[in-house]
Amino acid sequence: MSDDTSTETDRRDSLETDGGRDVDYLGAKIHMFKPATPFMRDHLKVIWGLFAVWMLFTFGPVTATWLATDFMTSTQVLGFQLHYFLTAIGSPVGALVLCAVYAWQRDQLDAQYDITHETETEAEAGQAVAADGGERE
Repeated sequence: MSDDTSTETDRRDSLETDGGRDVDYLGAKIHMFKPATPFMRDHLKVIWGLFAVWMLFTFGPVTATWLATDFMTSTQVLGFQLHYFLTAIGSPVGALVLCAVYAWQRDQLDAQYDITHETETEAEAGQAVAADGGERE
């Protein structure tokens, strides 16, 4: 039993220092609350943080209307009641902003961990690949 534990510890230690590169992800255990690599840890921080903001955008106006009905229905924004404005316009705009923030933060993580999204053939050949899978001339 100690051999299994030491092997698992060795595997975990080798995953800790890789920065997201050369990881045997198929052999690693994926756990949503205990990520195996620093990249996974940082990525999950971004995901959970933006999820909390999304919850606020989605359920905030509904909860505020339930708690302060008079204020939310009597306040007007651009001719709409505040609760309607926040639900109909604020939530979709907030979702778009969250998408942009996620893309920006993911690009920052990719740069931090030196992750590229090129395939090996693109990086080696230095050529663009046509959309149909053939090479451009």
